[in-house]
Amino acid sequence: MGTYNKRIRPEERPVFPKRAIVTGGMPYGNKTLHFGHIGGMYVHADVFARFLRDRIGKENVVFVSGTDCYGSPALESYRKLTEEGYDKPIEEYVRGNHEKQKETLKDYKISLDFFGASGLDEAAKMHNKVSEEIFETLYEKGCLEKLSTPQFYDEEFGVFLNGRQVEGKCPFEGCQSEKAYADECSLGHQFMPSELIDPVSVLSGKKPSFRNVTNWYYKLENDLDFMKEYVEDLKRNTNTRKFELTVIEDFLNKPLVHIPKKFLEGKDQEAILKSLPKHELVDEEKRKSLMCIFESLEDRDEAKKLLEKEGVHFTAGKTLVPFRLTGNVEWGVPVPEKEDTKDLTFWVWPESLWAPISFTRTYFKQKGLPDDEWQRWWNDDEAQVYQFIGEDNIYFYSIAQTGMWNALGNLKQSHIVANRHILFMDTKASSSSAIKPPMADELLAHYSADQLRMHFISLGLNNKSTGFKPQVYMPENERQGADMVVKEGNLLTNVYNRLIRSCFYTVQNKFEGKLPEGEISEDVLEFAGKKAMEYERFMYNQEFHRISYVLDEYIRETNKRWAAQSREADKNDDMELWKQLLIDTFYSCKVMAVLLHPLAPDGCEMFREYMNIDERLFSWDYILEPLSAYIPDFSTHTLKFLEPRVDFFKKPLWQLEGAAEGGQE
Repeated sequence: MGTYNKRIRPEERPVFPKRAIVTGGMPYGNKTLHFGHIGGMYVHADVFARFLRDRIGKENVVFVSGTDCYGSPALESYRKLTEEGYDKPIEEYVRGNHEKQKETLKDYKISLDFFGASGLDEAAKMHNKVSEEIFETLYEKGCLEKLSTPQFYDEEFGVFLNGRQVEGKCPFEGCQSEKAYADECSLGHQFMPSELIDPVSVLSGKKPSFRNVTNWYYKLENDLDFMKEYVEDLKRNTNTRKFELTVIEDFLNKPLVHIPKKFLEGKDQEAILKSLPKHELVDEEKRKSLMCIFESLEDRDEAKKLLEKEGVHFTAGKTLVPFRLTGNVEWGVPVPEKEDTKDLTFWVWPESLWAPISFTRTYFKQKGLPDDEWQRWWNDDEAQVYQFIGEDNIYFYSIAQTGMWNALGNLKQSHIVANRHILFMDTKASSSSAIKPPMADELLAHYSADQLRMHFISLGLNNKSTGFKPQVYMPENERQGADMVVKEGNLLTNVYNRLIRSCFYTVQNKFEGKLPEGEISEDVLEFAGKKAMEYERFMYNQEFHRISYVLDEYIRETNKRWAAQSREADKNDDMELWKQLLIDTFYSCKVMAVLLHPLAPDGCEMFREYMNIDERLFSWDYILEPLSAYIPDFSTHTLKFLEPRVDFFKKPLWQLEGAAEGGQE
């Protein structure tokens, strides 16, 4: 660490792991990416992965994700396509979407080290192997149980229905989900198929019947005490987002049912309640429902049967229930045969939880590393796994995965980074919602990737659901003020871009293209240190919108300083002032380039190229060091010549044409 970096005391800085895995939630294989995939999760994961590469060394960071090939969404979409005449196997259908997803991620500069597909090529072989290993381990440890439960069956079509072929209403008290499927709603609540309210088959449009099916379940309900202790540890010792902790705690209750009091009117309430298994009754005057709390799921299920028999309406409370591991769809990862169970495949959710492990192992295998190399990243005190997800998936990653990882014993718990919903205008962005959000690649016809990345980062999804409101998708009469997507990017395309260009053109015009050498002004050093440490702390906490504030203040204040002092230097033809101003401003632009590198990498790389400095420029080991840390001899070091009107950060052509027509810069 250099002299200038030592100005910051180590105890004032957050501690990062020596190695890190970063993962992004997997898109289904039945679609290309809509803007919510990119803006709600992938950009945040990418910014953090790029930052870690600069902070702890790119050799110490692996960023993986992939296409979630299996599951009922892919099956149902494929079924509809075949009805319309599509005649290729499902693998080719999924592969087409996988390749389109890869292209879109590339266009948004998502810097994945490996983007695989759970059902394709080498990643599929590894995923099958990892799935078998995990199942066998959980089985040997006694963590699995075989249950025969009702599954929806369409009598008219004579088939079992997969998860997306049944639609109804979520049975959980107070759930605001737009739609529920066979055993989960669109907000991630898990329930047994028999609990779904008003089920309808999407095949026949009729109410399906039930037929018992045997599957394997992970005994998640046994993890209640462990989960309570784990959440308390997260509260005390981590920066896990508060709303994520609230979601987890909502499920850490004993089994219960809510009985609206109005449904007990005219009935013998006392007799009905006495008939139920032993329970704690909560009857608060202000509440519209009674609450019956049971000691076990079996007692709650028995109570539900008795209430149904009495014609009493009820809803279930959130609790930990057995987590289904298997299903009977053909398109899936095969499950080892145990205890006379045959032809089962893994349910998509559990196998998608360990898919990032499969992708990591595939990536290391391709690099020729030992088979156990992945353990140094997924189960080592010096390493940390950061998993970026949407809030709908907290149940799976923060609850089901946490329980299974603990049971497996060879996996360190991940740090889950859950983002709130990104809305389109003021509506939840979902391809299954009534208002269809724009696809991610469509946006690139209107905005640059940098503009979109800067805007998505600024939305504050760590705190609240926020609307994405690009004016190009608004009616003309509703477009008021600046387009916020463009406005966020103006910090780069206007202010920072102009500042860098001014520095280069001044050096070329007044100093023959040679950087002046000298001491940096103390106020410039202090300001750089302050902003860098604020940025580092916010990045450590994944508070990305606060990073936007830091960058905005740093760049704009430096630009104001340049404007004021350059006018004075020009007015008085003061070469000493020009020299000091260039020393200070090039230093500030260098620090800004390090901070902006994770957000807008191409323009920052272009700055490094024109500075004629190697990749050390982006290392946090040198972040506060002067340019002399990279340039051994200023007398021989030359900057790359910057031609007139060359931009480091570019706007789309239509925005430039619009600005010219409007007489703007």
